[in-house]
Amino acid sequence: EVQLVESGGGLVQPGGSLKLSCAASGFTYSAYPMNWVRQAPGKGLEWVSTIDSDGGVIRYADSVKGRFTISRDNAKNTLYLQMNSLRPGEAAVYYCARGSGRSAWGQGTQVTVSS
Repeated sequence: EVQLVESGGGLVQPGGSLKLSCAASGFTYSAYPMNWVRQAPGKGLEWVSTIDSDGGVIRYADSVKGRFTISRDNAKNTLYLQMNSLRPGEAAVYYCARGSGRSAWGQGTQVTVSS
């Protein structure tokens, strides 16, 4: 069974940092590019970042460039998102999703940005 389990969300003040993790199981993790996608309250899904299967190619949404860093550890089957300088408008549920077709999703982890 394919599973993606996000963790690391929580409450952070504006300007603060969080590091999200996504633990993958049930498939050959190292063969897939991986994504972070977020959904703010009342809004649609917003793509945040993608990393290819070996971490050699990385892309970011313009809104997070320079502040967020995606990474992966294929030995641990884990995806990460380091988020710095968080803004109130970035409060959302953050999801990891498998592959270019986003064929599998985790349950999400809530990030709240508030003073």
